[in-house]
Amino acid sequence: MDGGGQYNPRTVEEVFRDFKGRRAGMVKALTTDVEEFYQQCDPEKENLCLYGFPNEQWEVNLPAEEVPPELPEPALGINFARDGMQEKDWLSLVAVHSDAWLLSVAFYFGARFGFDKADRKRLFTMINDLPTIFEVVTGTAKKQSKEKSSVSNHSSNKPKSGSKGRGSESVKFPKPTKDEDEAVDEEDDDEHGETLCGACGENYAADEFWICCDICEKWFHGKCVKITPARAEHIKQYKCPSCSNKRARP
Repeated sequence: MDGGGQYNPRTVEEVFRDFKGRRAGMVKALTTDVEEFYQQCDPEKENLCLYGFPNEQWEVNLPAEEVPPELPEPALGINFARDGMQEKDWLSLVAVHSDAWLLSVAFYFGARFGFDKADRKRLFTMINDLPTIFEVVTGTAKKQSKEKSSVSNHSSNKPKSGSKGRGSESVKFPKPTKDEDEAVDEEDDDEHGETLCGACGENYAADEFWICCDICEKWFHGKCVKITPARAEHIKQYKCPSCSNKRARP
């Protein structure tokens, strides 16, 4: 399975765009779509793999039949370990293997199309600036960003907590003007300095609406969880897709 037809990125920028698309799809499978992903990984089925596609979609499927495959293959048989581990540990394991697969695909393209040392270094730097899937799934990325914000000044990228109808701090709105922001607590700035979206793993950017899950306390872009500012005003307790779908499992 090539996860994207005959599309072959040939430049550093194209390979990185391919990487980001596949990564976004796999992050979605392990976070916002985790219930569906869990159900598809039935241990009674044959060896299954998690694929991420350049169009930010994901799929659980059998490995490619051709040998050797057109692209490197992801970890085989992820479904077999599902019921033998704690769910969070199993998801973390799949995340680690997914990170390894993404790197192998990116540098496969780099080798195939003759990237030199400078190109490879630039590609790795671009990739390394993003949190890994493992860091997003385990929440490590959020912790690291908070530690970094305590020693660096990122005030131009710090959102301010807004409010929902009941006055909670579960919604983020675009950053106010500099004069208004001077009154904001330094502690609040540190808390939200480089918060990462629990769905896509990306940083906050100006003019973006965010919402926080009242259960797991992870922040999400409104667009990633399909919540608008108007809708948030009427939500008394917001549960992200992952927390909403959690149920007791044997």
